[in-house]
Amino acid sequence: MMQTTLNKTVSYEGIGLHAGLPVHMTLRAAEANTGIHFIRTDLPGSPAIPANLSYVTNTMRATTLEKGEAKVFTVEHLLSALQGLHIDNCIVEMDSVEPPVADGSSADFVTMIRKAGIRELNAKREVYRVKKQHLVQEEDKFIAILPYDGFRITFTSINPHPLLGVQFIDTEITEQSYIDEISFARTIAFTEELEMMKKLGLGKGGTIENVVVYDNDACLSVPRTSDELVRHKVLDIIGDLSLIGRQLQGHVIAVKSSHKLNNLLARQIYKEMN
Repeated sequence: MMQTTLNKTVSYEGIGLHAGLPVHMTLRAAEANTGIHFIRTDLPGSPAIPANLSYVTNTMRATTLEKGEAKVFTVEHLLSALQGLHIDNCIVEMDSVEPPVADGSSADFVTMIRKAGIRELNAKREVYRVKKQHLVQEEDKFIAILPYDGFRITFTSINPHPLLGVQFIDTEITEQSYIDEISFARTIAFTEELEMMKKLGLGKGGTIENVVVYDNDACLSVPRTSDELVRHKVLDIIGDLSLIGRQLQGHVIAVKSSHKLNNLLARQIYKEMN
């Protein structure tokens, strides 16, 4: 298979999920072997940050990339859409620290990419198939990957909230399955967490439309599926693992995983690659 990029430039305006700041984001085509790069157009010299594990500095609630004075965070939803649609090379220009939250999922980014169109480049795609099992575990949470001819994710979410409980998904990730089964899923939040998040400077752009919000015994939003939580967890994994810089082949198995564990697994894979 050949590497891909966008066929034309597309833009989107909105606010960030955590910082709540207005942002104009533009996706542009890039040459073969460029990879994904974030450009902070609001900073002097418009510095670039490669979407690569080497630049991950924080995984609390979202994935943060930093290089020098430049920083971007909550990049996982956009990266998930690019990976889900097999975009190997893209320039992401932003005039703020965070991509738009859009509807809280990656669906609007998928729409952007499909509107731009996908163009093949004259260079072979580098696909990495894991050679051995890798496991990251923390108390009752874990994420693992096994050798597999394809890209498959099996995720179990366990949550004490009466409306959530145990949710399970096992899906082969293809472009079509990503669009149909994963891209629409939004993250969740609990009203009891909101005060703490505000103190941390997080969630300023969140609403009951772009986040599925629960109080002690009810859902304040309108869920898109009964298992939207576990589908969003898969969406996050795809975005976080894309930071190895290649399309990935393997079977990911996870229970209650997080951005932190996803990142640690990606580092194990990256170490095997190099």
